[in-house]
Amino acid sequence: MSIEILLPNFIIILSLLFSLPPPAAPKSLLPLPPLPPPLPLIFADHRLAVVYPIIQKFKTIIVSDPLKITQTWVGADICKYRGFYCDHPPDNASALALASVDFNGFQLVAPTLDGFLDSLPDIALFHANSNSFSGSIPAKIANLPYLYELDISNNLFSGSFPDSILGMKSLSFLDIRYNLFSGSVPPQLFTEETLDALFINNNNFMQRLPDNLGNGRILYLTLANNKFFGPIPRTIAKTLSSLTEVLFLNNMLSGCLPYEIGLLKQAVILDAGNNRLTGPIPFSLACLENVEVLNLAGNLFYGMVPELVCALGKLVNLSLSDNYFTHLGPICQSLIFKGVIDVRNNCIPNAPFQRPVQDCANFFAQPRYCPYIATHSYIPCWLPHSSMPPLMLPSPSPF
Repeated sequence: MSIEILLPNFIIILSLLFSLPPPAAPKSLLPLPPLPPPLPLIFADHRLAVVYPIIQKFKTIIVSDPLKITQTWVGADICKYRGFYCDHPPDNASALALASVDFNGFQLVAPTLDGFLDSLPDIALFHANSNSFSGSIPAKIANLPYLYELDISNNLFSGSFPDSILGMKSLSFLDIRYNLFSGSVPPQLFTEETLDALFINNNNFMQRLPDNLGNGRILYLTLANNKFFGPIPRTIAKTLSSLTEVLFLNNMLSGCLPYEIGLLKQAVILDAGNNRLTGPIPFSLACLENVEVLNLAGNLFYGMVPELVCALGKLVNLSLSDNYFTHLGPICQSLIFKGVIDVRNNCIPNAPFQRPVQDCANFFAQPRYCPYIATHSYIPCWLPHSSMPPLMLPSPSPF
C-alpha cells in the first residue's frame, strides 16, 4: 500500500485524538472534604475535667510502657483508665473526683513525677511501686490536702530526703524503700503525729539514730539496709509504744541493747541483725509477749542466752548466729531441735558449728563494757511462768 493512501488516514486519527477531552484527574488527587470538628469531651464532673490534661501531659513523658497501660488513658471516662480510681471527695459527697492512683507493677518509665503527682488536687492514695520513675519528689506535694498514703518504693528516685513530705499534714503511710535517696533523714520525720507506717529501708541514708524515734502511734518502722549508726535510743519504748514491727538490720548500729526494748509489748517482729551491737541480751526481752521473730544475728553479743527469752510463748524464730554467746540453758537447747533457734558460729561449748576457739579467745581478750549493765537483769513485767514480780523501772538517763 502506498504512503499516499496511508497519510490521509493518519492525519484523520491524529485530529480525532487531539479533539478528545482531557482524562479525568485521579480520585486521589481530588481535594478531601473538611473533617468534622472533634466532639467535645463530656466529663462526669468538673474535677475530672481538671485532671484530664494533667494525665495526658504525663502520658507524653512516659518513655516505656511494656504492658500498654497508657493505651487505656483515652477519652473522658478517667475512672476507667487503668491505674486510676474515682470516689467522692471529702469536701463534697455529691462530687466525683480522682481519688487514688495505683501504678504498682506497671513497669512504667518516666523521668519525673513533677507536674503530675503534685497536680492531682483530690488524690488520697498514690501507689507506684515497681516502676522506673526517677528524679525527686515534687516540692508542691505538701499542698495536697487529702493524700494519706504515698508509696514510691522500688523506683529510681535519688537525692536527699524529700523535705516536702514533712509538710504533709494527713500522711499516715510513707514507703520510699528501694530507691537511691542519700544523706540524712530529718529527725522531725520520726515524730510526725499522723504517721502509722514508715518504710525507708534500702536507700543510702547515713546518720546517727535520733533520740526520739517515734510519735507513740507508729506500727511499722523499717530502717533496714542503710547506714544508720550509734546506739538504739533508750527512749524507744516511750516513743514507739504501739510498734508491731521494727527492722534495724544491716546498718552500723553499735552499743548495748537498752533494757527498754523489752517494753515493746506489741512487737511481733524485732530485727536488729547484722549491726555492731554488743553486750549481753537484756532479760527484759522476756517481756516481748507477742514477738514471733527476734533476730540478733551477726552482731557482737556475748554471755548467756536468757532462758526466759527462749520461753516466750509465741516465738517461732530466734536468730542468734554469728555472735559470741557462751551458754545455752535446757529450754534454749530444746529450741534447737525444734528449728526455732539458730546459734551457729558462737562460742558455746559442745554445741555444733561454733567459732574456732582462738576466735573466741581473741574476742574475750578485749575489754567489754555496757554503760547500764545493771539494767540488763531488770524484768519490767510479770511473767506467767515466773513468781518474780516486775522490778522497778529506772528512768532513762538524759545523757
